[in-house]
This record gives sequence, structure tokens and C-alpha cells, in this order.
Amino acid sequence: MAEILALVAIVLAIAAMNRNGKTTAKLTEEIRRLREELEAMRAGGAAASPLREADETAIASVVAAGEAAPGDAEAASAEPSFPSPWLPGRAAADGDDAASPAGAGVSAAAGAETATAAIAQPMRESLESRIGARWAVWVGGLALALGGVFMVRYSIEAGVLSPAVRLTLAALFGLVLVAAGEIVRRRGMPIEMVAFRNAMIPGVLTAAGALTLFGVTYAAHGFYGFIGAPLSFLLLAAIALATIALSLLHGQALAGLGLLGSMVTPLLVASDEPDPWLLFGYLSIAWLATAAAARLRCWQVAPTLANVALGLWALLYLASAEPLPTPPVTLALLVMLAGAAVLWPGAGGAAGEADAGVPAGAPAGADGVAATPQGEAAAAIAMAEGGPVAGTAAMTGAAAPAAGGRSTTARWRRILAPAFLAVSLSAALAASLPAIVLAFLHPSPASSAAAFAVLAFALAVLGAARWWALYPAVLGHLCALAGAMVLAGVSGRNALETLTALPGQPGFDTAVPIAAGAAPVAVLLLLSAALAAAGAGAIWLWKERAPRHAALNGVLMAIFPVAIAAVSFLAFGNLSFDLTHGLFALVLGLAYLGAAEVHARTLPPGPAPVPQWTLVLGGFAFLTLALFALTDGLATTLLVAILGFAMVLATRLRPWPVLPWAMVGAALVVAVRIGWDPTIVGPANLSKTPVFNQLLPGYGIPALLLAASAWLLRSWPGERARNLLQALASLFLLLSVAILVRHAMNGGVLDSAAPTLGEQAIYTLLAAGASAALMTLELKQPSPVFRYGSMAVGVLSMLSILSAHFFALNPYFSGELTGRWPFFNLLLVGYLLPGLAFAGLAWYARGRRPAAYVTLLALTGAVLVFAWVTLSVRRYWHGEGIAGWKGFIEGETYTYSVVWLLLGVALLALGSRLDARSLRLASAALVLLAVVKVFLVDMSNLQGILRALSFIGLGAVLIGIGLFYQKILTGRAGGPASDPAPAGPPASAPSGPGTPASPDAA
Repeated sequence: MAEILALVAIVLAIAAMNRNGKTTAKLTEEIRRLREELEAMRAGGAAASPLREADETAIASVVAAGEAAPGDAEAASAEPSFPSPWLPGRAAADGDDAASPAGAGVSAAAGAETATAAIAQPMRESLESRIGARWAVWVGGLALALGGVFMVRYSIEAGVLSPAVRLTLAALFGLVLVAAGEIVRRRGMPIEMVAFRNAMIPGVLTAAGALTLFGVTYAAHGFYGFIGAPLSFLLLAAIALATIALSLLHGQALAGLGLLGSMVTPLLVASDEPDPWLLFGYLSIAWLATAAAARLRCWQVAPTLANVALGLWALLYLASAEPLPTPPVTLALLVMLAGAAVLWPGAGGAAGEADAGVPAGAPAGADGVAATPQGEAAAAIAMAEGGPVAGTAAMTGAAAPAAGGRSTTARWRRILAPAFLAVSLSAALAASLPAIVLAFLHPSPASSAAAFAVLAFALAVLGAARWWALYPAVLGHLCALAGAMVLAGVSGRNALETLTALPGQPGFDTAVPIAAGAAPVAVLLLLSAALAAAGAGAIWLWKERAPRHAALNGVLMAIFPVAIAAVSFLAFGNLSFDLTHGLFALVLGLAYLGAAEVHARTLPPGPAPVPQWTLVLGGFAFLTLALFALTDGLATTLLVAILGFAMVLATRLRPWPVLPWAMVGAALVVAVRIGWDPTIVGPANLSKTPVFNQLLPGYGIPALLLAASAWLLRSWPGERARNLLQALASLFLLLSVAILVRHAMNGGVLDSAAPTLGEQAIYTLLAAGASAALMTLELKQPSPVFRYGSMAVGVLSMLSILSAHFFALNPYFSGELTGRWPFFNLLLVGYLLPGLAFAGLAWYARGRRPAAYVTLLALTGAVLVFAWVTLSVRRYWHGEGIAGWKGFIEGETYTYSVVWLLLGVALLALGSRLDARSLRLASAALVLLAVVKVFLVDMSNLQGILRALSFIGLGAVLIGIGLFYQKILTGRAGGPASDPAPAGPPASAPSGPGTPASPDAA
């Protein structure tokens, strides 16, 4: 059976070679005829248009590429269609007018137009071409390889030949296949190498021969022991590298095969004393060979696989249980990153292509066309595949408005999917993952922390030096921060638990410094400074040629260096006073601000680009870290606020739009600091003196500085920063008063205990006052912050009243004592004063805020007064304690009805006096509640004279209310209903839209 399969495989291979040989002859004849037609067109002297010249150049370039560089066709990323696109052009050129010179010109134009259309709209490949031109080649190559294997197997099973002879014959068979591939290649296969470049017969034959030689060498070492490990390693490496070299002639698939062989070779050959230097030196050579071949042919798949393979080898090496030296793997990964920066993709083409949208995967020349070794052939192939070509800009310019809707999507696609995406992303992952593993290995071996820092810095340098290295830049900085957290022993979960710790737990001022011992403080600080230097270099290098890439590196420079320094300070520093981290942060902060000044002097007038504000905010972040390291307690909070205010004052000297936002950042830092420890100085150090304690400057001075900043920026063109500062100033002012009230109400102690009703009432009064103050400020300086802030404070306070005053802190439910005094007690503070405050706020908001909001304020005030009256009645009957478990008595029940009716009448009179419809509605609701109570509660619970008096009083009040409304409505109608109405309005009282409505009409 094996003999039959081998014979069939050989026959299929010969048939495939014969069939493709005939195809080659036909295509060669087709090329000859096309050349004759082109020469005839030129000889005819017809005036060639720019479009026709471009098409002829494209046709000639494809022909030249097919004859001169058969293996160069790998540069194209998609496969042209089959059959050849030049056939319609030749058919058009063979028309009736081809005989005369004028007809030759018309024929040439038609031929060029048809060729261009064929290029722009490729035809789908037929099933016949797939079976005959592709599958036959693939199956034939597989059959040849299987034929060699079956022949060796047959000789082993039959015992015909000795092992040495079998291996020799198999090696000769592999060499014959390689030679056959070279012979077929040299016979000349022009166009089919473009159309079927992934099914080229020479490449398939060479790949089959390389596989045979790999198998023979490994069998000679692993099965028969004819050769030792060193010689077998050298032979396998030589075969792999030779295969990569031959891929320059036969295509990228053969390069992938050689790369696979080179990366698998160390696994096939075992050694008793493995040498990591030899291993990673060999892998580096294999990677460099692949990268060199990729540079010559503009490949992306082969170098991507090489990056992945080297990264996997690094992870496999670091996963070893024994502590191994880290320099070999580190140097190998550095060779990969350096090769990506210098060898391939290297410079990646002309500067500014990151923002210009050059086709991904190929560097560009001076004219913008892909500067590949194929020259114009690659441009013609790109045209055939529908890709962008610089020479077609004039033709596509008219269609630009139609594509305007897709411009944003295309721009983001260029940003997130830059050129050489696969190569850059694979290189970044192959270096960053081993770097994080090296951080995990610290402190064994001792050099692992330094190796991690070197790899992270190398990734950042690659991202800064090359415009296409978007993902190396991002992943390099992420790797640096992740590794720093690993070295510090801070996981994501631990960091979250630390940030959400209670004030009584270790914080900024109470934590004990970690005994670091061999803590990698120097490594982390050097890495932070190195990342900052890399970002500065990227801004200087790309600010004009690739602004987007400069902006990206500026953002990374503003975030990650200070984050790494902060991790080092929190993990290994003295949180009370740390001179090392403080001086480091101070120097880098000043350096950032100096770089921003130098950078600003080179900018043209107008809005500052992104790198400038990143430098300013990065400098502010470093200076803030320096304050935390060099100061402690109240001084830290005050100095951070003063630093932000200094940035606002700097707007008088430098009109940088970013400076006001530094004050916003300072306010956020102070807020986080307060949230971490509300006492600011620690619970043990906080004075118990009301008002005049550390809380007054700790909360009050930042609030005053925020208010001063908003006032200084009153004419600043940036409204968003000014509005946000106004909002923060209002918030800090409220917070300052509230914290002082809580400190005074709790005996000088700030804890998490629930507030009392008296304390909550003070907060409610503060909220009402803040809403009124914001309305007053909005009258003097219109601002959306004041307008919507006042309503937001009012709504939040109303929700607080609903939850706290009526339910959670209500003495009826909580059992809290109301006090010994009849009127001046807890009910006065908790209900009557807030009710009057909200009533006054509603009156002040009339005409200044929406009617619905004013109505809610008035109703809130009325409900608070109703609660005060009701609870005061209960206190009259039950004393200080008015808890609900005491029940109700008969006189108390009757009193509720009387008081509610009187309160309803009072609200009705007040609503009529002030023309407040909301108060009249509250009166109606209260009277309705009294009616329901009388008929449902009093009728069943009261007895004797009290029941009679309840109904008599209710009837008298209702009749009086009805009489009151009849009188008002009759007065509005202009007199009794029986009086005849006048025929029309008097002449002196014109009516119309300009007549003001009476107050009662509201």
C-alpha cells in the first residue's frame, strides 16, 4: 500500500508540474503580446493623458515585477484575482481601429480604461483555477513529502537497506527537491507568481525538501545516534537558516517553515548541560535572520511569528523551577526590540505617516508610494486590490466629500490600527509578559528587578522612537506600572481595600513604614525618571511630524512616571517624612514645568496642543507627591491647596488653558485626603474646642482658595474650569460648616455614629441657606453652576428631610427625648425652623426658579410645620418622650383634629394673602386630612361631648371655608351673579394681550 501511495504521489506531482509548465508558456506568450501592443501604442504618437500614463506604468510595473523578482510578490497583503486583468485591455486593443494611427490612439485609451477598470474591480477566482492552479500544487507538495517518508518507511520495514544508506538516500531526496524547486524557479514564472504566490511550485518543492532534511537530521541524532548533539544542533540550525534564506526567492510561507524549524530545534536536541547564553544567542540569530528577510520583502506574518516564538521561549525559560540567570533572556528580548526599531519595521517610512494614513504594512518613499523592493509593482498590486495609492490622489479627490461621513471612523482606525500592527503588538506582548514575570521572581534572582525595569524602559523607548509603535508605548508603560505594583507587593485587591479603609485604620499619617531591606526603591525611581525622559524625547521628536504620537507619549508621560513613584513611596517610604522620594518628586516636578515652558516658546499662537497640558499636569502631580513626602498632617492639605492656587495665579503670566485645571486637581486631591481621614490631623491630635480647631483651616482655607480662584478667573475664556471651581468652592464651604457643626455636636469627636435630629436639622438649615446664597450669586454673576447648583442642593435637602426628619430620626420612631422646655426644644430645631426656612426659600425663589421647584419647596415647608404642630400636640399630652409605643389618649385624638383644622385655615389665609397657590393647595390637603380623621378615627374612638365637639368644629370650619371661597370668587367675577354684565369694556380700559392679569388669576 505504501508503494502505491508513493507512486501516485510522484505521478500527481509530475502532472502538476507539466500542467503549470504549459500555463507558464501561455502566460509568457501573453506578456509578449502585451509588450508588442504597448510598443505599438507608443509608436502611434497618440497623446497620452495622465490617467493613461498611470495605467501603462502600472501594467509595465506588474510585468517587470513578474520577470525580475519572482519572490517579491509576497509584499502584497491580498491576492489578485484570476484570470489576468490584462486580458480585457488586450481585447479592447484588438478592435477595428487598431490599424490606423488615430485608431491606435483610441484603442490605446480604451485599453487603458479597460485595464484600470479591471484593476479596480477584480474578478472572483473560478473553481477551476483553484483546483488546477492551487490545490494541485499543494497536494503535489504534500505528496512528495509523504513519498519520501513512505520510501524511508518501506526500506526500514523490508530491511532492504541499512540505516546509514536509508538516511543518505533520504537526504539526497531532500536535496533533489530543493534543486528541483530552484530549477523550476529559474525557468521563469512571471505572472503566476503574483496570481498564485501562496501556491508557487518552486516554493512547495523547496519546503518539501527542507522538511525531508529536517527529518533526516533529527532521525540521525534521535533514533540512530549517528551524530552527537552539537553537530545535530548545528545541522538543524543551518537547515533552518538556509530555509529562511531561500524564502527570499520562494516566499513568506517558506520563511515561516524555516522559522518553525529554527525555534523547534532546541527542543529536539537535548543537552546534559544546557547553556542559556548559547540558547538565546541562537534564538536571537534566528530572529535576526527572519527580520532581515522580512525587511527585504516587506513581510509581516513571518516577523510576527518570530516575535511570538521568542516571547514563548522567554516565558518557558522563566517558568523553570530553578533560579536561572536573567541576562540571557533579557538580552534576547532587547535584541528583538532593537531589531524592530532599526531592522524591521525600522523607521517605517517618511516622518508623519502616523497622521497621514499611509497604507499599513509598507514604508513610504518620498512620493508617498510604498517604498518596497518591488517599487511600482507594489503600487500596481495595491491598485488591483482596491488599496490607496499616492498616484491616484488626483482621481479620488472629487470623491472626498462623499466619504466625509466615514472620516471619523477612518481616523480612529488609523490611530488604533497603525501600520505594522501585528509586528508591533506581538513584539510588545513578547517583551512585556516576560518583564512582569521577572518582577514576580524578585528577589530571587537578584537581577530580576533590574531586568524588568530594563525591558519596560526598552518598550517605552521603542514607543517613543517610532511613530508606528503605539502598542509598544502603551504596553510598555502598563508593564512598568504593573511590575512596580508587583515589586511593592500591592495587588489590585489590596489596593482597593487600602483605598476603602476606614479613617481609624492605617492611613497617610498613621501607617508604619515597611521594613524594605533590599527594597527596589532605586530601581523604581530610576524607571520613573527613565519613562519621563522617554516621553520628553517623543514629544521633542514627533511634535511637528506626528502630533498624535507626541500627544500619546505626553499622556503616558503625565500618568505613569508619577504613578510608579507614588507606588514606591506608599510601599517603601516613610509616610511622615521621606527625603528621598520628596526630593525626587520635587526635581521631576520642576523639570516637567520647565519642559512645558520650553515647549510653549516653540509653539505658534493659538490653542496649546496636548503635550503641553500633559507636561503641566505631570509637573503638578510630581509636586503634589513631593508635598506628601516632605510634609504631614494639616500642612500637606494646606500646601496642596496653595499649590493649586499658585497655578491659578500663574495665569497672569502664562495664558495656558491647563493652569485653572490644576486647581481643580488640587481640590480633588484635598477631597481624597479628607475622605481618607476627615480629622486631617488624626483622631488623637484633633482638638475638641468647637469651631476654632484644626478643622477650620483644614476645610476652610481650601474653600476660600477655591472661591478666590473662581473670582480671579471671572474673565477667563474657559467657562468650564471657572464653573467647576465655583461648584467646588460652594461644596467645600458647605462641607466646612457641616464638619464644624458635627464636631461641636459630638463633643469634639468625629466618628461614624449616626447624627441626631438636632444635628440633621442644622444640616438642613445649611442646605436651605446654601441654596439661597447660590441664587443670590446667580443674580450678580449668571452661571449655570449657581442656577442648577441651587436647585440640586434644594432637591437633595428635600430628600434628606423625607428620609431623616420624617422617618429615621423622628422622635416618634427613634424614641429620642425632645427636651424639658415646652417651646424651645428639639421639635423647634428639628421641624419648625427648617419649615420656616423652606417657606422663606420658596418665597425667595418665586420668579427665579421653575414653578414646580418652587411648589415643592413650599410644600416641604408646610409639611415640616405640620409635623411640628402634630408632634408638639403629642408632647403636650405625653411629656418629653413621644415614642409611638405609648399609644394615644382620647383628648390627644380630639386635639389633633382641632389643630389640623386651625392650621389649614391659617395656611388658606396666608396663601390668599401672598397669592401662593401652593399654600392654598397645602391648606386643602390638610383640611381633607382632618375630614378623613374625623369621620374615620374620631367617630370610633371619641365618646360623649368630645365626639360632638369634633363634628361641630369640623362643620363650622368647612362652612367658613366655603363662605370664604364664595366671597373671593364673587369678587373676582366683578359683582353678584344677578347683576347684569356690562355690554363691553369701557373705552378707558382696553383689553387685550397687553392687559396685565390680576394677582388672583395666578
